[in-house]
Amino acid sequence: MLLENTDIHVPIYQRLYNHYREAIFTQQYSPGSRIDSIHELMQKHRVSRETAKLVLKKLAGEGLILQKAGKGSFVLNRSPQKAAWGVVVPFFSAQIDGLLAALADEAVRAKRTVESFVSYNNWQEEIRLVGTLIHRKYEAVLVVPTFDETKTAHFYRTIQSFGSLLMLLNHTMAGSSFTYVIQSVDLGVKRGMQYLLEKSPPAVAFVKNQGGAGRNLIQEFMEATFKNCVESASLPIKAFTVNRLQNLNAQWLRRKGVGGIFCCDDLDAVGVLGRLRGWGIRIPEDISVISYGNTDLARYFTPKITSVNSHYEDMARIAAGIIARHARGESTRNEQHVILPTLIVRDT
Repeated sequence: MLLENTDIHVPIYQRLYNHYREAIFTQQYSPGSRIDSIHELMQKHRVSRETAKLVLKKLAGEGLILQKAGKGSFVLNRSPQKAAWGVVVPFFSAQIDGLLAALADEAVRAKRTVESFVSYNNWQEEIRLVGTLIHRKYEAVLVVPTFDETKTAHFYRTIQSFGSLLMLLNHTMAGSSFTYVIQSVDLGVKRGMQYLLEKSPPAVAFVKNQGGAGRNLIQEFMEATFKNCVESASLPIKAFTVNRLQNLNAQWLRRKGVGGIFCCDDLDAVGVLGRLRGWGIRIPEDISVISYGNTDLARYFTPKITSVNSHYEDMARIAAGIIARHARGESTRNEQHVILPTLIVRDT
């Protein structure tokens, strides 16, 4: 029964309305399909006839269903196409902001707007947001997936977009049956590590980023690539992982002989550089620092940071081109592009 284990302070009709509204947005009831009748609502949820009628009335009032006398209630999808791109992101960061800014520039050229929505790295919230934007007929729904895509893979394999273009951006680890524009994260890490290892330090460290909740499979993949680069180098170099930036200290760095640090993003690199300078450690003479992202932080911080360039401008430009072709009625099904990151060597 739906009403069990829910907030008793929310009226029964509101709880039921929220449930069916969510089911429509996430396509548990797809456009054109029939939803529960008054009698079925009464039987399934043990509510009165008046409560069941009120739930359906509210759904109809919002334009989510059409009630047909003697036939039942059916899900509608009649809203006009919205000249906007909805972007769902797991959280905001310097890298995400860079991608959104590049998309906004492309949207202006296409006479569109960009609206961003945060899933908080929660796969259920991601599904709800994507379903809602498709139901509201955004021209394109662009998703930077939550970091545990195993939870959403079935949803994306079965979802119907009904005219909206659904595309994954930045990364994906859930298979190849999607339209996407992503970056080759492992290549970016390899290019950064090649530069670090050429200096033959006694040891290198990988500094994790603690942004966002939940599991971060991309970061785990980056860490695994980092370790693999050290192991395959056939050099007497040790590899360490630092789980939190705050765990770094000068004594540990000197004791382990760390001569190179790879940071998951530019913001952490700024924190690392600040600590190193405060400890009297010379950069890059004593320790070289590399970050991932090449955002404005890397370009304009002092010293300027050696960083892996994700080429978000290219990602946004390619995505905009796919959207434009989709709008013209051309097939973009399973169109896939992988951006190859490059290393920008600067002062660190």
